[in-house]
Amino acid sequence: MQAVGITHYRDIDADDVFVDVDLPKPEAKGRDLLVEVKAVSVNPVDTKVRKGGGAKVENPPRILGWDASGVVEAVGPEVTLFKPGDEVYYAGDITRSGSNAAFQLVDERIVGHKPKSLSFAEAAALPLTTITAYEAFFDRLGINRDGGDAGQSILIIGAGGGVGSIGVQLAKAAGLTVIGTASRPETIDWVKKLGADHTINHREDMPSQMRNLGFENFDHIAIFNDMRHWEACVEMIRPQGGIVSIDDTHLPMPMAGMKTKAASLHWEFMFARAMHQTPDMIEQHKLLSYVAGEIDAGRLRTTLETVVGSITAANMQKAHELVETGTAKGKVVLEGFG
Repeated sequence: MQAVGITHYRDIDADDVFVDVDLPKPEAKGRDLLVEVKAVSVNPVDTKVRKGGGAKVENPPRILGWDASGVVEAVGPEVTLFKPGDEVYYAGDITRSGSNAAFQLVDERIVGHKPKSLSFAEAAALPLTTITAYEAFFDRLGINRDGGDAGQSILIIGAGGGVGSIGVQLAKAAGLTVIGTASRPETIDWVKKLGADHTINHREDMPSQMRNLGFENFDHIAIFNDMRHWEACVEMIRPQGGIVSIDDTHLPMPMAGMKTKAASLHWEFMFARAMHQTPDMIEQHKLLSYVAGEIDAGRLRTTLETVVGSITAANMQKAHELVETGTAKGKVVLEGFG
């Protein structure tokens, strides 16, 4: 089967950072689906893994990719949720071979039925970021998905990125007042079109901007880029509020302000359930299926912004370059094998 892999862990400007390869087609066993991959999306985790393996040489080449949509080709003997021919979307498992291949094995418990109203490219933009934002809000922060916390405020830092773009929509659908951060005219416009009630600039004094909007504190804060804003977040969170982050850090994280506010800090890592085979792995199947229904009902939309081209080594390099700029809004997708 066709695939795009890496043999060395390199910076994006290195020669042959990706290679087009031909690999054996895998076989579905247990609860695995064998999916014919139609489209994939590139996320910051792809770029971090591509650079972060040190001097190790991969033979056969390692296949990256943790966002895909496709069609079920075959199912393992223990599969109960899907059948061949089903259209699916999923983020997969970081401990297994990735989605940048014509066929991929993935556990049915972390797969959802693809939204019927979306193309494969539009659907591939969603899984990893959707799972991340959904778990951050509704599992980690404990926000009521169905409107029980309507009217509460949430600050989404990095609202124009992949996670933020679906996060704005999920928070609005839950009835929250959404404040998204964006620093450029095009990302400010993007965040507002997705439904944010207000925007503030994360490159300027955020607590002052918060007060200028009439807020004394925010009920919830989601850090969807990096932790350099930590001290501002501690200042902005309300007493007994919660902050969730998707990024670890080597920066100092003073906790005195969190203690005196009795505020909580949560970490979100969407691969945790699959990586540790938690008893509730199937919750990712459920949430992806829920979101597919919301999209087909017109209450949520895809976050696809750029289709780079077909799934080749050259186009994968272009996609990684775009993601690494940190300025892309929405999601970057490749579709079909060229």
